[in-house]
Amino acid sequence: MSWETVIGLEVHAQLRTKTKAFCGCSTNFGAEPNTQTCPVCLGMPGQLPVLNGQAVEMTVLTGLAIDATINLESRFDRKNYFYPDLPKGYQISQFAVPAVEGGHLDIPIGDTEKRIGITRIHMEEDAGKSLHEGLEGVSHIDLNRSGVPLMEIVSEPDMRNADEAVSYLKHLHQLLRFLDVSGADMEKGQFRCDANVSVRQPGEPFGTRAELKNLNSFRHIKMAIEHEVDRQIELIEDGGKVVQETRLWDAARNVTRSMRGKEEAHDYRYFPEPDLPPLIVSCEQMEAIRAGMPELPAQIRARFETQFGLSAYDADVLTSTRELAIYYEALTAAHPADPKRAANWLANELLGRLKESGIEIQNSPVSATALAGLLDRIADGAISGKIAKDVLDTMLSDGKTADAIIEEKGLKQVSDSGAIDAIIHQVMEANPQQLEQFRSGKDKLFGFFVGQVMKATQGKANPATVNERLRALLKG
Repeated sequence: MSWETVIGLEVHAQLRTKTKAFCGCSTNFGAEPNTQTCPVCLGMPGQLPVLNGQAVEMTVLTGLAIDATINLESRFDRKNYFYPDLPKGYQISQFAVPAVEGGHLDIPIGDTEKRIGITRIHMEEDAGKSLHEGLEGVSHIDLNRSGVPLMEIVSEPDMRNADEAVSYLKHLHQLLRFLDVSGADMEKGQFRCDANVSVRQPGEPFGTRAELKNLNSFRHIKMAIEHEVDRQIELIEDGGKVVQETRLWDAARNVTRSMRGKEEAHDYRYFPEPDLPPLIVSCEQMEAIRAGMPELPAQIRARFETQFGLSAYDADVLTSTRELAIYYEALTAAHPADPKRAANWLANELLGRLKESGIEIQNSPVSATALAGLLDRIADGAISGKIAKDVLDTMLSDGKTADAIIEEKGLKQVSDSGAIDAIIHQVMEANPQQLEQFRSGKDKLFGFFVGQVMKATQGKANPATVNERLRALLKG
């Protein structure tokens, strides 16, 4: 039987504010437990929330970036449920009228793009954190995170496989970081995802879905979705029935397991938040926020393709983070002659070395200007591409410029045809048998002579000049 997967995603993204959603407590990560709290975020009786205006602006900016409708009047609601890390017994969220409705995100799928619809973005506060690790028989609660501002970004069920889901998440993650509205650090819980997964026969109504939680990396998201799809298909084909439930991803066993049954709709007893008035965003405020919007990743990708002649793949790689795109633009400004060479050296050589060392591009010991200097020496024939890789290694370790390293180590490429001719004659005299075989028609020996000349010059001979002079002199 042929099966179709249906995936919708709910992403909680922590907003990059200095203070919490409804009080002045810090949102800094890593503080001692329960040191960033106050009567408001601890849910003490009689304490009134005050909305963080910066959180509103960031939510509106995100909505504008996905071409959504901004509700000029939205409302906050109380989502009532009991859990130890929710001291008030309710979460301030938006249910009936969210700040943002509609919108979309276009993601690359091969050589084309697919549009993923976005249902809504609503603002809410985070809960605290339950601590179990290293504790036996008890749990501890850290309420530092309680009240931290979140956007919940809910997609339409438009994704049809795990790869599409991961691509959507990566490009949403990228967008939030370009907008500077979220650090989106998954290890710090700033970008969290729940996946709603179901299967159906093509053309049939949506099947019963399972909600997957505890997904803390793109790799685990892909694995969890693929496992859950296989589980549901096997269950149905064996005569069973998928039940609507919440399932946890068990990364140790690489399986999903049931967490709790889930009815069609939770009875959260939503009602309007009585301590907060309706949220009003004026047209003037919205246009002022729109005016401050930076260039978006999709726009930069398209510009890199047209301005620099990059492939769609290379443009996507070089816009994976805002800092990387900025670095590439600085690199091409300093080395405008060959933007494709600049892209290759940045993506394949520098980024590869930085990744091995766990260094982000914004902390690279080799600046864009310094890398441009290395590319200039390749372009003018001072060094070969092979030697340039060794020079780059030294630049990363010593912090010196390419010119200084080339001068100190005597690496300058030999391009003088007279000097190269002399070396070729020496190689020919030292290898008479191979010379005779080449002249008898064994053309494959040409590579042998290239290698011998490069060996004799310790790799410093200009490869183009070597090839040109060998073709002239080997014929005799």
